[in-house]
Amino acid sequence: MQDNIQDFECDRVGYSYKTRGRTVTESDIVVHAGQTGDLFPIHLDAEAAKASPYGQRIAHGTLTLSIAVGLKFTTDPTMGLRISYGYDRVRYRKPVFIGDTIHCEVEVTKSDIDPQRPNMRRIIEQTTVMNQRGEAVLSIDHILVRWL
Repeated sequence: MQDNIQDFECDRVGYSYKTRGRTVTESDIVVHAGQTGDLFPIHLDAEAAKASPYGQRIAHGTLTLSIAVGLKFTTDPTMGLRISYGYDRVRYRKPVFIGDTIHCEVEVTKSDIDPQRPNMRRIIEQTTVMNQRGEAVLSIDHILVRWL
């Protein structure tokens, strides 16, 4: 199938947006630890975390990733239906602390007909999660697909 004009602006290479922010709480960390079973002391034990290089408790990397997924979620009908296909190049770049407010900065870096499924478009959104200090704390390539 030939690559027709892209119907959705959000699928075009170069399209970018910034999400709203969300503050990470102690409750977020405790609930995530319980859901995942990751009870590592640097997340839950304030005294043990003081002895770490960070000097305080940090959010799980997977919690930061989960929050980022939620921040990117939209019900905007002008974006049509895109399905998450997965994530590549997940990098936890800096710690996220209790009280940090994070948001996502997103840019479409690739948008092509899927070579294995010619009835689908594959879109890659390079996503950087930023904290309130302007530091990148997580970077991921989010792969989405859309039926043509």
